[in-house]
Amino acid sequence: MSGDVIPRTAEKNGKLWGAKAQDWADIQEGMVRPAFLAALDRTKVEAGTRYLDVGCGAGMAAAIAANRGAEVSGIDAAEELLAVARTRSPDADFQHGDIEELPYSDNSFDVVTGFNSFQYAGNPVAALTDARRVTKTGGAVLIVTWGEPEGMEAAALIGAIKTLLPPPPPGAPGPFALSDEAMLRGFASDAGLKPLEVFDVDCPWHYPDEATALKGLASSGVSVLAINTSGEAAVMDTNAKALEAFRQDDGSYLIGATFRCLMAEA
Repeated sequence: MSGDVIPRTAEKNGKLWGAKAQDWADIQEGMVRPAFLAALDRTKVEAGTRYLDVGCGAGMAAAIAANRGAEVSGIDAAEELLAVARTRSPDADFQHGDIEELPYSDNSFDVVTGFNSFQYAGNPVAALTDARRVTKTGGAVLIVTWGEPEGMEAAALIGAIKTLLPPPPPGAPGPFALSDEAMLRGFASDAGLKPLEVFDVDCPWHYPDEATALKGLASSGVSVLAINTSGEAAVMDTNAKALEAFRQDDGSYLIGATFRCLMAEA
């Protein structure tokens, strides 16, 4: 790493993502399970694989990898999410800290993943560069971000609370900044990785009722920021109105969502 000061994000992000950690673990995290499975399949995570999940959250991907026999590590900004992860995978090594400067030695892992995490670092390229550093030469780094927003139903829900958030800093990337394949490949290249395959995974959001949907949607760090800024009632009301378009005849809710994955070589 260079001598430049790298912005740290763990304190800020940890408070936001830890605020409703159990709701995230119980409801919203599972919506991404198809992407977790696809990522671990493509990178061939199996018995003996040294695996690191950067921004591991409540540890669902880590638990899947552990069940396959991998040697699992994870790092996240939210201690509350890590507490859940540790109950799911008691033998894994979970650490609290900044993803911009990982607390691991060079060439420590066969596979490193980041599910919607690298792009939200204080310095995304620095974070991804450090992920490359801790991956063995020829190992796999897999970046997961939102799919193309055009035509994706979940984009309407993500955008619904935009007006309830504080103004973003100048030049701050939006949630779909890396959805464009060229931008995603360029991001990997800037971090010294060799971009390989790009693939999309459908991860539909399904909620049995409105109460569960509202609780799940409110559990993300972005939603907590909106709640802190504009109040919980405003966020819940906005989400309820946005959800109405996706209500099924049985009272459940089904929202189409896609995640874009880039597999790169260290």
